[in-house]
Amino acid sequence: NRMNRGMPRTYPQRISEVLRATGGVGEQRTRIVDLYLRNGRGNELFFEMKSPKPNKGQCLEATDRLLQIHAIRRASPPKVRTYYAMAYNPYGTSRAGYKHSFTMRYMDMKNQVLIGKEFWDLVGGQGTYQAVLEIYREVGREKGPDMIDQLALGY
Repeated sequence: NRMNRGMPRTYPQRISEVLRATGGVGEQRTRIVDLYLRNGRGNELFFEMKSPKPNKGQCLEATDRLLQIHAIRRASPPKVRTYYAMAYNPYGTSRAGYKHSFTMRYMDMKNQVLIGKEFWDLVGGQGTYQAVLEIYREVGREKGPDMIDQLALGY
């Protein structure tokens, strides 16, 4: 396990270590993320939007990209927050039910990962997740019969 070989154990500890290492003058860099938000207080949120079942490499690469954001911005939470975000939880509605082994082994589930409702409500405010689900259901009700016809009749 990579975390047991001298790496800090929590994501906030990793951020602190990266910021200590980037204290001097460095080169200018750019990093593209999937979603960037800035709130009214000027705090920045960066999200890597990924599959809820990533492989080991995806976990490590996403963590590396997120830590690079902290190095580039030279800031830690709350000024800069970075997350691995999943739009939904394939294991049910509760975080406790999430059981994907690579994510749980290579990411800090408490401080780095947002799943389903946590992500949507952080991005859009409380109730956003329910609103997204309702939109999904409405589209399904309206478009579902036509999609079934297309599949059955091949047009």
